[in-house]
This record gives sequence, structure tokens and C-alpha cells, in this order.
Amino acid sequence: MTILILIIVLALVFDYINGFHDAANAIATIVATKVLSPFQAVVWAAFFNFLAYWVFGFGVADTVAKTADTMSINLTVILAGVIAAIIWNLITWWFGIPSSSSHTLIGGFAGAAVAHAGLDVVNWFKEGKAGELPSGVMIIIAFIVLAPLIGAVVSYAISIWLLHSAKKSIGPKIFTICLMIATVVFVYYQMVPYDKIHKPRFESHFWSVAFESHNIKWFLIAFIILTISSFCLVFSFLTHHQSTQWLKKMQLLSSAAFSLGHGGNDSQKVMGIIAAAIIVYINQGGITVESMPEWLQVSFATTDAMGNEVPAHMPPWIPLACYGAIGIGTLSGGWKIVKTMGSKITKVTPFEGVTAETAGALTLYFTEHFRVPVSTTHTITGSIIGSGLTKGTSAVKWGITVKLIWAWVLTIPVSAALAAISYYILSLFI
Repeated sequence: MTILILIIVLALVFDYINGFHDAANAIATIVATKVLSPFQAVVWAAFFNFLAYWVFGFGVADTVAKTADTMSINLTVILAGVIAAIIWNLITWWFGIPSSSSHTLIGGFAGAAVAHAGLDVVNWFKEGKAGELPSGVMIIIAFIVLAPLIGAVVSYAISIWLLHSAKKSIGPKIFTICLMIATVVFVYYQMVPYDKIHKPRFESHFWSVAFESHNIKWFLIAFIILTISSFCLVFSFLTHHQSTQWLKKMQLLSSAAFSLGHGGNDSQKVMGIIAAAIIVYINQGGITVESMPEWLQVSFATTDAMGNEVPAHMPPWIPLACYGAIGIGTLSGGWKIVKTMGSKITKVTPFEGVTAETAGALTLYFTEHFRVPVSTTHTITGSIIGSGLTKGTSAVKWGITVKLIWAWVLTIPVSAALAAISYYILSLFI
């Protein structure tokens, strides 16, 4: 039990470090454009980091918890992985490198598991169910490339849409109206009806549907797209000064949306590690979940005898602690990385701020929907590059970008190696 408690404490420490390490992801553009002061920006981001608790489910947490076979590892493996992740996060923070805290944690977990039981213990690739993406470490590695690429493409597309909407022609307005209609129809068909909700939050059918985490996420996506669409319809009638002022106000929305995605994505990874540690403790002790104290009763998502999906169970204190830790960490800031993200990749104006943060938020929401743990750092960096490309390739500082890519590529193998070393050292004493 002592090691389990230590893992939980260190996992929350990592979550706190994740918050101030990745604070730049959500606040760099809004600080660079002077929409908010640095202090206001971190308070804004921290609030929405924590608010994500009511928006997202546990899909990403479940994926992370199943990185390695919990029947074949021990608590020392998870402890080594968390220690390695903390070390690499602090190193990259010290040098101002916006590396992925997500990949650090997953690389550490996988590296320690391999050191303990060999390559077969890691879930490298697993076919997904109907309508779901495959899972496993190989999918996570693939999204080292895909997440920033998707962010860049979406950001570039939004930028082009806005630029055309600034022209006094009817074509962009017709496109915008069609997009608004398509968004409403698409989101309507994504809603989970009341009879499909496992645990309604309210007695009222309406409020239970409205505040179902799956539905809230789609409502947010619709709100973001419809807000930008409304701006696009009037963009051509605004002066340069008026459009800049409106874009600055919209940055509050886009940064809030990205902070929600950041909190929901990154906090779930720590939730997954804590859940895996508790499951390993149960397996090692040969006990049942029901015999554990209520505050430690954790179970993975499974399928019952009738083929129905039984959702994962997690005591409320775990997500609350994780969202709280990342929120407090974000309040602490990460100013070295803010400088890199906010000015060294490309010059950021309110226009680039809105497009990059919106693209990053949409990318995080969709990947969370498919239970893929992606890097918020990679996502927002790709989004910033995508918005910068509308001004030409010379607008992006490729020297800095290449250095960032090297940090991304090295994160998983380096954190895995650190975790393996940590595991061998810990095994001498535990």
C-alpha cells in the first residue's frame, strides 16, 4: 500500500508539473497578442483546465491505463515510469523546450514495463471496435506526426476561410451559411439520447442530456464553429480596427476552448496511470475490487455477457485531484516555454491566435472522442505553424521548428530509457 500511495502522490506531482510545463500551450498566443496579461492568462487557462472535469469522460484515461498488460507488471514499473516522466519534464522545462508531457508519461510507463517483462507486455497495437480507432503505443507514436499535421491543416483551413470572408463577395457568405447548417445537423446526430445515458446527472431528461459529458463536448464544438461563422458573416463590413478588436474578444473563447481540451486530455493520462497502479495492486494482492476501500475501487471498461459495454469506474476524488493539480500547475506558469511558443515560431497576431487555438481545440476534442492520447504541445505548435503559413513559408521560423521536432522525436525513447534505468535502480531496493 505504501508504494501505491507514493505512486499516486508522484503522479499528482507530475500532473502539477505538466500544468506549468504546458501552460504555454494555452496562454502563449493570448499573452503574445496582449489580450490578457500573463497573470490573467494563467488564471483563465487554469479555470478551464479544471472545468474540463465536467466536459470529458474517461476514454483517454482508459487507453493510457492499458499501455501495458496490468497482469504482467508490478507497482515498481509504474513508479519508475512516473519518476522518469518527472525527470524529463523538468529537464525540458529548464531548457524551455515545449516537449510532450503526454508522450513523456507514456514513454516512461512503456519503458519500465519492457525492462520488467520484455516487449510483449506493452500494448503495441490493438484493433478498435466498430466506429473506433485502433489503440496502442504505435497509434500514439503515429500521432506524434498526425496531431501537429491535423492542427496545421485545420488552422490553415480556418485562416483561409477567414481571409476570404474579409472580402466583399457573396461566395464566402454562402459557404459559411452552409457550414453552419451542416454543423447543426452533424452535432444533432451525435447527441446521446436520455435512454442511452448510464448515470443521468439530473432527474430532468433535458438537463441530463444537455450535461452528459459526450453531449457537452459536441455542444462546445458547435458553439465554436457557429461563433466563428457568425464573425465571418460580418467580417467584410468591419474596419481593420473593429475586426482586430473582435478577434481579440474571440481569443478569449478560443483560448478557453483549448484550455478545456488541454485539461481534458492531459489530466486523463494521469488518471490512467493512477487507475493502472490501483488495478496492479489489486492483481498483485489477489483481491477483488469490491474488497478494496471505496476510495480505491477502480475498474476498466469491459463488455458484459450480453455484449453491452460497461464503462470504466473511477472514484470521484481521482479526476478531481488530477484536474485540480493540472489547474494549480497552470497557475504557476511556464514562462520559458511561453516565449518559444508565442514568438519564436511565427509572429502571432489576434488573427493567428484565434485560428491556432480554435484548430488546436477542435483537434483535441476529436482525438479525445476517439480515445487517442495526443500531445497538446504538438497540436498547438502545428496549429501555430498552419496559421503562419498563410503569410508564406518564410513567415515560419523553420530553424526553431526543426529543433522542436527533434525534441518530440526523442521524448518517448529518452523517457523510456530513463524509466528502464529507474526501474533497475528501484528493483535493488524494492
